[in-house]
Amino acid sequence: MTSQRKGVRRAVARLAAACLLAAGLVGTTQAAAGTPTSGEGPAVVPVQTTGPADRRFNLVFMGDGYTAAEMPAFRADLERHLNTLWSIEPFASYRSYINVWAVEVPSAESGVDCDPGLTAPARDTALDMGFWGGCNPAGVQRLLTVDSRKAAALADLVPGTSRANRQIVALAHSSTYGGAGGSYATASGGNALSSLITPHEIGHSLGGLQDEYDYYARGVPGEAYEGPEPSSVHHTLLTERQMREQQAKWWRWLGETSESGGVIGRHEGGMYSTKGVWRPSRHSLMKTLGYAFDQVEREVMVRAISAKVNLVQDHTPDTAPIGADRSVWVDTLHPVGGALSVTWKLDGRTLDTEGARTVDLRRLRVSPGAHTLTVTVTDPTPFVRDPAVRASAALTRTVSWTVDPSLTTVRNPEPPGFTGHTPTGSPVGARGVVHADTTHAVDGTPAVRWRLDGRPVTTYDRNDRDLDLRSLEVPPGTHTLTARLAGTEEELSWTVDARPATVAYELSEPLRTVRRPGRPVEYVYDGAFTMKLTARDDQEGAVVSQFRVDGDGWYTYYGWPTDAGAPFRFSPGGTVIDDLVYGKLGRSRAVPWDDATPDYGTHTVEYRAIDAAGNVGRARTFLVTLVEP
Repeated sequence: MTSQRKGVRRAVARLAAACLLAAGLVGTTQAAAGTPTSGEGPAVVPVQTTGPADRRFNLVFMGDGYTAAEMPAFRADLERHLNTLWSIEPFASYRSYINVWAVEVPSAESGVDCDPGLTAPARDTALDMGFWGGCNPAGVQRLLTVDSRKAAALADLVPGTSRANRQIVALAHSSTYGGAGGSYATASGGNALSSLITPHEIGHSLGGLQDEYDYYARGVPGEAYEGPEPSSVHHTLLTERQMREQQAKWWRWLGETSESGGVIGRHEGGMYSTKGVWRPSRHSLMKTLGYAFDQVEREVMVRAISAKVNLVQDHTPDTAPIGADRSVWVDTLHPVGGALSVTWKLDGRTLDTEGARTVDLRRLRVSPGAHTLTVTVTDPTPFVRDPAVRASAALTRTVSWTVDPSLTTVRNPEPPGFTGHTPTGSPVGARGVVHADTTHAVDGTPAVRWRLDGRPVTTYDRNDRDLDLRSLEVPPGTHTLTARLAGTEEELSWTVDARPATVAYELSEPLRTVRRPGRPVEYVYDGAFTMKLTARDDQEGAVVSQFRVDGDGWYTYYGWPTDAGAPFRFSPGGTVIDDLVYGKLGRSRAVPWDDATPDYGTHTVEYRAIDAAGNVGRARTFLVTLVEP
């Protein structure tokens, strides 16, 4: 390795985030697959487009160590990472806020530096990615770094994006477990757990979330925490009583069933310490890969994503007074998880507009003199409980106009038409929000008429721009949804996928199988056994399978850490791989010093699938009884 190359390595190591990964147990987009890539330079490929780049949060993915001939492997790795990302909240509900770009830049050589060991040769790659903190002998293997200068230069090729509205994610062409979070997120592209590394690292890079590991070096328990009250929103020294009395940290969520399993309370360990500091949940995505963000982390991520966009996308110009002889309008974003709330007020008095995006001032009979018209757009998501977060610019926006009835509005007719809508190229899920925006005129905004399978449907209020399919209780099957612009022949059409994917399980040979009327089938083992989940769907797009044991958190199925094609292995004490523990039946174990006492007896295993349209399948169940050998 040349001295210049060593200098780059040292610079990269300094710029890399100090995030250390711990693995846990664990609608595709318009894919870039098939896009030609020149071996002479980078190509910017739109993977998912939900709106103009300067009005969206942009995820910019780039690969390193993929040669021109291996670029299909990069596209396949990227698709797998995105499929998992869209199955995780809040990314599932806010997918419509996000554009995804791939910057395809072929490397001269395949692979990345110091993979898997420090003695591995340096590769000539586009982004100089490397394990061990950029080939630092004092680093750790799984710390995967990137040359931040080169990554930023590639991201700058994506028009409309800037440091303020994007997140860079660099994928290494490697099957070695690794990643990092900081200014930029990194992950290995082809490891069995790699698609779960990406949301964890985005949690660091975008949300500022901290690791909840109780160790720093693998296999070495962390020291007791001795610092002050952590600034981290999901770590504390306070007791539950103190949190409630002081209305501090996650007091609003205490006692609730955690999205990642168990109950939100006070669980010891985190920030690389085993003792003296507490976290909200026993396990979550920031501690154990495979589980979800818990509610505390999810609230942080909702704010972080929303802060990258403006809930108000456009509106009637407000730079000068307007007349009272016209309509006033506002265009908003459209979360997949639920429509935004829109409230109009005239001189502080709330108008009876029932969520409409347009108000006709002519119907209000505005009196002479100057008046103030305001519209407030708020995200009512139940993912947020902190009033300060709800009132922040990320989740609440207000626009004001001065209304002067003495002014006469100039009529400037604009042909009616659709200006933006939920993408029509792939099926939409039966529990999401579909939207259609239109042009506007001073004499009123054209209405949108919705039909499902040819039958008219109405929105739950006067907001005809968003249709929440949950309100229709769409029956299982495939349906056609249309939106027509009133008074025109313009029409949009979507396929509604209301048939969730299914999952089949395959277990290793049990000692015996027990079938009883009215009870799930029961399998009896006296030691380790394996489970393979295979998902199927009648629509295109990858499916994410999940399982949970004894009502614990849903856990993303990824095969086995050392081989994605191998089935998941359960055992009485769990299997130790690289100083982490996987597959303990019953009460889970993450690290070797967790309780390894076998949970003999009968356990309930549930399994389900989340398809590319976002449909979550009904959970099915079987029983496993573990007996002593």
